[in-house]
Amino acid sequence: MCGQSGGLDITLPNIKLRQITFLRSLKGRIFLILLVVGLIPCFIMRYAILQNYERRAVNVRTSDISTQVKILANHLLTYHYLADPSSEVINAELDQLSNLYDGRVLIINADLRIVKDTYGISQGKTIISEEVIRCLSGESANKYDRENGYIEMTVPITETVDADLPVGTGEKVEVVRGVMLVSASNDSIIATMNSLDRQALVVESIVGVLIFVMTLAVSKYLFAPFKKIIEALDQVQEGYTNDPISVTDCLETEHIGDAFNRVLGRMKMLDDSRQEFVSNVSHELRTPITSMKVLADSLITQKDVPIEVYQEFMTDIAAEIEREDKIINDLLSLVKMDRTSADLNISEVDINALVELIMRRLRPIANRRDIQLVYESLRPVTASVDEVKLTLALSNLVENAIKYNKEHGFVKVTLDADHQFFTVQVADSGVGIPEEELEHIYERFYRVDKSRSREIGGTGLGLSITRSAILMHRGTIKVVSVEGEGTDFTVKIPLKYIAV
Repeated sequence: MCGQSGGLDITLPNIKLRQITFLRSLKGRIFLILLVVGLIPCFIMRYAILQNYERRAVNVRTSDISTQVKILANHLLTYHYLADPSSEVINAELDQLSNLYDGRVLIINADLRIVKDTYGISQGKTIISEEVIRCLSGESANKYDRENGYIEMTVPITETVDADLPVGTGEKVEVVRGVMLVSASNDSIIATMNSLDRQALVVESIVGVLIFVMTLAVSKYLFAPFKKIIEALDQVQEGYTNDPISVTDCLETEHIGDAFNRVLGRMKMLDDSRQEFVSNVSHELRTPITSMKVLADSLITQKDVPIEVYQEFMTDIAAEIEREDKIINDLLSLVKMDRTSADLNISEVDINALVELIMRRLRPIANRRDIQLVYESLRPVTASVDEVKLTLALSNLVENAIKYNKEHGFVKVTLDADHQFFTVQVADSGVGIPEEELEHIYERFYRVDKSRSREIGGTGLGLSITRSAILMHRGTIKVVSVEGEGTDFTVKIPLKYIAV
């Protein structure tokens, strides 16, 4: 018993879990919606048919009884039944009417006395009823009591007589002489309704089964495209395929497939970029080490090397070490830029003073190549920025403008602002960038002129660092360049930093 009880304890939660999973699934919800939408009209139709039949059957029965009662009322007056209820013909007709409709007939005179009761119970008694009193005023009434199972009808017994007017006018009036109160059973109607209800229930059950099967098939058909998408996603997740998925069964799944293909393309691009980045990092770090190893091996293998050669080789090794250090520092800066904006140390910074400081630091480099540095500030600017990261970004732009410039050229830095943004424009008279290369300049380790970049010591990471820093400030960077004429970078950053 304990084992069985334990089995139930394990099984019931599993059943509940499956029920919850079914209700949460799109397929289960579609199935339930279609099932409900299919069954509700059946219930409504069944109820409407029974109600309509009952209403029509009661109306027909009431009309038949009314016709019979009116004919019988005329006979009552013809035989003066209200004054002398001994007429066998009328009594026979009243009994026949009572038996025909499985009911009861009361004949009531103008004094509210019951002249005839087909049940023989109330004959000779006085009846006080609102319906009877109204009927004596000429108002007939019908009432259907479904709960007690009968139809009650009051019909006035009227006689047409001459009006109490001057002789010769010919006016006639109807005078109510009594009332016929008829109660008819509706057992036959209820029996027919029960029979119809049973038949409708059978038909409804058959239709319900058909609707269940059709709903199951339709929900399965509607869910099939989503199942294809899930299978395709599972294959991608397992690594079996990286091909784009195509599910064109319906517009929604096609949109989902297109969105996933865009995400998949982005993932492939990021994966390719990651692999290329790792490859470039390995190459860039290995190259100085290889050079240093070659120089060191040359010194080791040679004997009695002159001091001048030692100094030359050690100078080259020091240069390679400096290059390695610059690559590592740039990589560390790039990693920091890849972090979330929560790492920003936002403060109010005087942008004019910051740009002036950058220009002052880089002026010696420009002077060595006779590059003229020009700074133009159109208005005072104070903004909420990370001073360290913005300094690094702008320094890279100005330094690149100096390094990739022509002899005796110029670099012009312009600072401006409006009520929302400040802009820093760095324009140079340098070698420029080919148009086909512009879309790649922010890629890591990408160099437009590799030989020139090697010569001036570039790592290919400067613009990547710059762009990351600007994007972290919710800013933008745009470039316009003409090969052989110069390059113009424009940085636009909000004056007030708003964290998202």
